[in-house]
Amino acid sequence: MEKYLSSIKPINSIEGAIEALQESIEITPLIKQAIEFCIEAHKTQFRKSGEPYVVHPILVAAITAHYSSDESMVLAALLHDIVEDTSYSLDDITHLFGVDVANIVDGLTKITVIRDHELTHSKETDKLLKSAMTFRKMLIASIEDVRVLLVKLFDRTHNMLTLDALTPEKQIRISEETLVVYAPIAHRLGMSAIKNRLEDLSFYYIYPNEYKKIDEYIQNYQERIQNAFTQFIDNVHDVLGNEFKDKIVIYSRMKHYYSIYLKIQRKGVTIDEVLDLLAIRIIADTPLECYKILGYIHTTYMPLISRFKDYIAIPKENGYQTIHTTVFHNTKIFEIQIRTHDMHKIAEFGVAAHWKYKNGQTNLKEPNLNWLHTLEMDNDNIEEFYDETKKELFYEEIMVYSPKGEIFKMPRGSCAYDFAFLIHTDLGNKATDCYINKVKKPLITELRSGDIVSINKGDDIVVRCSWLSIVQTSKAKKGIKLLCHNRHKQINVLNGKNIVNSIFSRYTNTILDKYPQPKIYKVVDNLDHLKHLKKTIEMTIRNELGLFARMKVQQVNLKEYKFENLMFYSNFSLQSCSFDHCCHPKLNDEIVAFREGKDVLVHHKMCENAYNMMLEKKPMVYCRWSDDKYYVYKMVVSLKNVKGELARLLTHLSNHDATILFIEYGKDRHSYVQYCTIDFEIKNNNSEKIKKIVNQKAKIIEFYSGDDAYK
Repeated sequence: MEKYLSSIKPINSIEGAIEALQESIEITPLIKQAIEFCIEAHKTQFRKSGEPYVVHPILVAAITAHYSSDESMVLAALLHDIVEDTSYSLDDITHLFGVDVANIVDGLTKITVIRDHELTHSKETDKLLKSAMTFRKMLIASIEDVRVLLVKLFDRTHNMLTLDALTPEKQIRISEETLVVYAPIAHRLGMSAIKNRLEDLSFYYIYPNEYKKIDEYIQNYQERIQNAFTQFIDNVHDVLGNEFKDKIVIYSRMKHYYSIYLKIQRKGVTIDEVLDLLAIRIIADTPLECYKILGYIHTTYMPLISRFKDYIAIPKENGYQTIHTTVFHNTKIFEIQIRTHDMHKIAEFGVAAHWKYKNGQTNLKEPNLNWLHTLEMDNDNIEEFYDETKKELFYEEIMVYSPKGEIFKMPRGSCAYDFAFLIHTDLGNKATDCYINKVKKPLITELRSGDIVSINKGDDIVVRCSWLSIVQTSKAKKGIKLLCHNRHKQINVLNGKNIVNSIFSRYTNTILDKYPQPKIYKVVDNLDHLKHLKKTIEMTIRNELGLFARMKVQQVNLKEYKFENLMFYSNFSLQSCSFDHCCHPKLNDEIVAFREGKDVLVHHKMCENAYNMMLEKKPMVYCRWSDDKYYVYKMVVSLKNVKGELARLLTHLSNHDATILFIEYGKDRHSYVQYCTIDFEIKNNNSEKIKKIVNQKAKIIEFYSGDDAYK
């Protein structure tokens, strides 16, 4: 494929483009008609390089034909810019070339082509947003027909091959989008040759210096590398002997440049230390022969067991099957890939192999594209959608097993909770704990390849909103978000009901049963709405009741109470507030408050204990954080190691309205002087004045504001 794309790159004439197309597919009358139609439609258009624009769609069709014998795909490749760039319509294409071709062209047109002037520069904040929008449009357009995605990839491939005609700024813009949008999709479709070429071309323009260093290394050591390949391949032929003499084909393969660069960056190594720089590929006739060859290899050369992967027994989701092993030979390390001819077709062409070989004598299976249909397309947050979907498309995978031996593939870093949602959403919702390799473990335990995982399920749904940042799979994230969203809505309703019922509890404990309010959930976030609702209920009661009852209702007045940085509104007398020990809400977290006599107990809004108390209809009051601005300070002070010294300092800070957030003290019990780290918040933003207050009781070693620390 590398040689083929290199041969396509220099072609810049209509005649040369048509000749390249003829080499890949027979020019049928319909294809000939499409070529003529395409030439006529684009006759006044030229590319930045000066060549006729029509050369581009013809060469995109040639690349498409090289990958696929499907005539509709080739025709769509020829016509892919017609609707957008010329006066012809989709109806014209339908009339001339049929519905199937028109549908593919329509899908390609719906993917807004990011023109040079529309591309976002890498330094602008909305770069990811632009790329993510393109990404989503590509996936949505290909849901019904993945051929749309394939043709779009071939279109981008030819654009990247001819990128040198553009300005450096435009080269970088297009390359960045290619690297973050197109290469991951090619990877998931199993089209490794296209992925590798897109990555290397992007790498060349985005990081020219790094590309040059790797290229110079390869060129300088080309002869030595080739000799190493030749010797090793000859040695492998000798090892396999006469049994496989005429049955196998062996290719040498260099790791592509961008992959080398990533290894250097991730591992912190030099190019000499990249283990799988050198690789050979052995093509055999049957899977059994592949395993026989592996036996000869492993009994002759020392393998690196940690780098052995059997994708024949356990194929990748895109159908990829190959045995990977890495061995030592003459102080060098070689990666060896072993596969059959059919496996080689899938590895080279990915899902496109289905269309390229569907009429031939082959055992290729239908491509598995279920993953495309399970992607969450309704996510309103474009950046979030892109981030989560890209993880699904382009991850390093692990393989785990159910107790029955079923295989499940997940992103590296996934935990047992991810696995629960992968099995079934209901199992994830009600999971309690798990067994990993028959040992009981928490659900957030990270899984490793080869683990056997069993999930225990309870009767009730368990909401775990704080685990959203722990799970890796989009299915688990989606499940957690849905549970939390539903719980949040339910809590707003319960909170609103309990607050209003508590206000009128002197009259009746369940005022809302008699006078239901449709927008009770708004009470939580809007004090004005609460006051309006209270007034509405009062008016309703007064209109229905006698004089004595009306006088009783008129006594319902909300009074404002302030404790530290919290505000409460209640018609009952309040004397103090405290935070419960179960959830520890931080400043500006969402909170709820329960009234216990004249005391108020504050919980985090999503606390499970608070939720249960709401279900039990415990009395509640409206609460919010005050509008006071608090400033955080961090300091290290030295204190004499004598009884009561720390208590005196803390009392002193409290007398100046400081709230302690964190203390670390007493590491060296035998020292005369103790060093104490204290974080606190206070309304005063004059750090010099705060220092003077502290210095009255302790010697300051370090002192800085929270703002400075975060900067």
